[in-house]
Order: sequence, then C-alpha cells, then structure tokens
Amino acid sequence: MEDIQQYNFIVKSNIHNYEVNFIDNVKKSLEIELKKGDFIIIDNKVKFLYPDWFEDVLVNYNYIGIDAAESQKSYQEVEPVINTLIERGFRKNHRLIAIGGGITQDVTAFIASILYRGVQWYFFPTTLLAQGDSCIGSKTSINFGKFKNQVGGFYPPNKIYVDPKFLNTLPFRELQSGLGEMAHYFVVAGEEDFDRYKRDYEQALIDKNVLRGVIARSLEIKKSYIEIDEYDKNERQVFNYGHSFGHAIESLTNYGIPHGIAISFGMDMSNFVSMKKGYITSELRQNSRELFEKIWDGYADQVKRLDIDTYLVALSKDKKNKGTLLGLILNKGYGKVFKDFTENDMIFRSWIVEYFANELNY
Repeated sequence: MEDIQQYNFIVKSNIHNYEVNFIDNVKKSLEIELKKGDFIIIDNKVKFLYPDWFEDVLVNYNYIGIDAAESQKSYQEVEPVINTLIERGFRKNHRLIAIGGGITQDVTAFIASILYRGVQWYFFPTTLLAQGDSCIGSKTSINFGKFKNQVGGFYPPNKIYVDPKFLNTLPFRELQSGLGEMAHYFVVAGEEDFDRYKRDYEQALIDKNVLRGVIARSLEIKKSYIEIDEYDKNERQVFNYGHSFGHAIESLTNYGIPHGIAISFGMDMSNFVSMKKGYITSELRQNSRELFEKIWDGYADQVKRLDIDTYLVALSKDKKNKGTLLGLILNKGYGKVFKDFTENDMIFRSWIVEYFANELNY
C-alpha cells in the first residue's frame, strides 16, 4: 500500500507556518482533530454527498452549513455567519474547520482573518481546484458587489488535510478544470515537470493514486514560489500565466466555461503571442497545445463565438496592466515564464483575430 505520508510538507509563511497532510480517512482525521468549541463551516452539498463521513461528527460538534455559490462570498452573506459564531459562543481560542471548495475556503479564511483579529482555521479541500492549487498560498478574497475577489488579504490555514476520495463525486468537467488550472505550474516549473504532467494527464483522470502524485507536485511547485514571494509582488506573478486571457474568456461567457478550462485556452493564447513575438518556436507551442486541447475538449466552439472587440476590452481591464500596456505573462520555454508588457495595438489585435479565426477549428 502506498505511503501517503510521503507527500506531507510544511509551508513557511510570514503569518504562520502551516501543514499540508495527505489522508485517506476524513472522518477519523476530524475526530482526532476536533476540540470542544470548534466550529465546522461545511458546504451543504458536501454534507449531503458524504453522510457516512459527517453525520456523527456534525451531531457532536458545532457546525454551520453554507450554500457554496458565488453570492456567498459577500459582506451580506458573511455577516450572518459571523453573527452565528459570536452568538453561539465561539471564542478566540477556538478554531474554524472549513470543509468544501474554493468558496467555502474564501468565506472561512476571510472570517478567520478578521474575527477577534484572527483565529486559527483548518481546511479540508473537497474540489480539485482547491486541493491542487488554492489550499496553499494564503490568499483570502470575497466579492464586492459585481466585482470579483476585490476585498481580502493573506491569512493561511494552520493545517490542510487533502483526501482525493472527495473527487470521486466531482463532475468530469470539474476534474478537467482542476487539471487545467494545475497545468500552469508544470509549465512554470520546467520541461521535465511538464513532460511528466502531459504523460500522466489522462491516467490522473481515472486513477486516484496518480492524481494524488500530481496534486502533491503541483503544491510543491507552488510552495517554492510562495515561500519567497508570499504577497504576490514579484516572482509569484508568473503563476498568472494564461490567466489574463483565461479570465477574459470566463467573464465573457458569464463563467459558463469552468475556470481551469478557460485557463487552458489562456495558456495556449499566451504561447501563441509568445510565438508571434519570437520567444518560442511553433514546435514548442504545439507540444504544449497537445495537452491543452485534451483539457479544453468540447469547449472550443463556445470560445470561437466570442466577439473580438469585446474580448479585447475585457483584456484591457486586467489588473496586471500598466496604463495602456497589457501585463501579459508570456514564456521563452518551459521554466522561462515572465511578465511582458505588450501594446494593445493593431498588431496585437491582428494576432487575436488570427487566433480566433484559425486556432479553434476542429
């Protein structure tokens, strides 16, 4: 039997160091960890999907169930959760235990960071996006009106427990999305990591042992950057690779295309622009594209229908831009990803027109 503890590690943080533990028994881990006074904040959908894991625990400990929709990430929806915690006797020495995906993570982390000027929180991530990416890195974000992730800070959990068995109930598109998001770490890391990822991709969709190894390596790559640039000022910005292009696709499809799938298109667009600028060869771009095409399978027609000018306007509003320059993350090869300021001019527009006209045909 595989020793899953080999994947455990500690992330060094300016706020507090924190543990990442790979487990294979959520109920047992909760029963060992929970103490009187702790509060569980759980996605109602997860509670429904895994009654055998949670029924006994939720009878014996305090919990608040939330509906993990984007609307939950707001002052208006966070306020009653805080109110319940205070009214039911939650104190600074107690801990919050988040069980869910990215929305549950954001809500819990935000509350933990501000309640009593900071309380401990633990995280059981239940989606591939959360397990392979967002669970480490310290970011907390809630939305402000229609503006996404505009309010928050940095406040990591004290412990993270990763069990890939949660992924057994994820829809296939969510597995695609999680693997799409994680792919950018393997491009950033270098050719050896990318080749391994490309080789393991299809097996990771069906074999939890392979997927566990991919998750662990994805987090290991991310850890190496956040430990030198936790607050996303310099080196860590390379992780925005594919994200400027991908976020524009997400917003114009009203998030109808899952995040990681939009990012897989974004990485290919980034490589296309890198190729046009002479940074990479068409062969290298094609080698990456072979993976991205598998990730975005079934979504190209939706992207192809987007209006070019509307897309360029969305791209011009990205927070990495400087004045009229687009702050794109491009690359000069695996392991050579960098920030490049690009004029949003007619030449750039012609590249985007060409991409939408020729690169999405199947």
